[in-house]
Amino acid sequence: MSFTLAIVGRPNVGKSTLFNRLVGKRLALVDDQPGVTRDLREGAARLADLRFTVIDTAGLEEVTDDSLQGRMRRLTERAVDMADICLFMVDARVGITPSDLVFAEILRKRSAHVILAANKAEGNAAEAGVLEAYSLGLGEPVRLSAEHGEGLTDLYSILMPLADGFAEQREDDSPEVDVDLSEEEGDDMEAVPVPTRARPMQVAVVGRPNAGKSTLINQIVKEDRLLTGPEAGITRDAISLITEWEDVPMRIFDTAGMRKKAKVQEKLEKLSVSDGLRAVKFAEVVVVLLDAEIPFEQQDLRIADLAEREGRAVVIAVNKWDVEEDRQGKLKELKESFERLLPQLRGAPLITVSAKTGRGLDRLHQAIMRAYEMWNRRVTTAQLNRWLAGMMEAHPPPAPQGKRIKMRYMTQAKTRPPGFVVMCSHPDKVPASYSRYLVNGLRIDFDMPGTPIRLWMRGQSDANPYKGRKKAAPSKLRKHIGSNRNDGSR
Repeated sequence: MSFTLAIVGRPNVGKSTLFNRLVGKRLALVDDQPGVTRDLREGAARLADLRFTVIDTAGLEEVTDDSLQGRMRRLTERAVDMADICLFMVDARVGITPSDLVFAEILRKRSAHVILAANKAEGNAAEAGVLEAYSLGLGEPVRLSAEHGEGLTDLYSILMPLADGFAEQREDDSPEVDVDLSEEEGDDMEAVPVPTRARPMQVAVVGRPNAGKSTLINQIVKEDRLLTGPEAGITRDAISLITEWEDVPMRIFDTAGMRKKAKVQEKLEKLSVSDGLRAVKFAEVVVVLLDAEIPFEQQDLRIADLAEREGRAVVIAVNKWDVEEDRQGKLKELKESFERLLPQLRGAPLITVSAKTGRGLDRLHQAIMRAYEMWNRRVTTAQLNRWLAGMMEAHPPPAPQGKRIKMRYMTQAKTRPPGFVVMCSHPDKVPASYSRYLVNGLRIDFDMPGTPIRLWMRGQSDANPYKGRKKAAPSKLRKHIGSNRNDGSR
């Protein structure tokens, strides 16, 4: 990536639409109502032969207090300071507003390179707004239509010379990428893949609104990258941050709080929840964050069950532990509730943390690493078959309807999560209780507590392979033998 481009402007001028077009995916939520974007979202952008990092920002508001809009503005100003180039976007159909004049003055002072873009510039209705944009004193505006992809060629012609300058500037101090292609492309299935900067570990933090997900991630990355506050539901879309947590490269997804389905009425919240569900599907480890004051509510159980059904390694973290008074009693109560309400995750780590103070983050890191290691675990076929023989000796498979089930051998078919295949007779007759017996034994004997385990029964017939074939008629057989004898063969 040669440079970083931040897209800034008032709410609802089309910043997220342009962001999605530049990254080539619908990563950012887009809606007609203003103020949808609240956090900074980064993406790998592509414009012709240019490759760069683009940042989608919250709409700039004329507030500087500690309100939600004030915090959003400070986060956007931080993106301006981080970026090499700022693309200041105005709405050509609305024209230049007093707010645009204020923000143009701020950008002129804070950013060395500002590009003015007049969005929604398709058609004659935008002509007056484009001409009015000259009054901002930021040079000639680029006419864009982010929705229809118009004007990107003009944007490219402005970015190209700037990109060349940044490329020369950063050539000497570009970071090393610790990727060994021979290891990445190898077929050694025994080794647990080591996260690298090119392929970081994918971790999603999920939970109900106001559980403290964004605060926890800010504490992990040691900077205020995500918008936080006392209001529930601040985060609206899944934001991913790449960081190194105790020397382990990770991509951490902050997701929108998931409420009960019946309470999700607005279209925007439905989009937010679906975005969070997509983050769970892409993750390798899912941290289910609970509120210590109201843990294991119905929605918490649904979220944890979703992560298990998707086959992800799961870590349960209980937040706001710093305000808990009877910690020993509360911890005992939490463990009992966990065993009773989430039997499918029995053995998964339960960690108490304080996102506000950072207490317990070292234990959370260890739990994530252990869950990741177990999720990638592979057991040899020889070990599995010795184990299967012992399990059958202790408890032989049942004989439903008098049909004896023979289990011949077992092997591991996949990892991430671990999946095993048992070759047996009458696979459709194996009761679910016996499959659970085997899965629980795998967890205990091969040290995989809490990891989703998949077990499949496959049929292997012992029937006579010649059964069903037609026998040769005796007369034809004698004739065939006789003809051979006439040829002089013996």
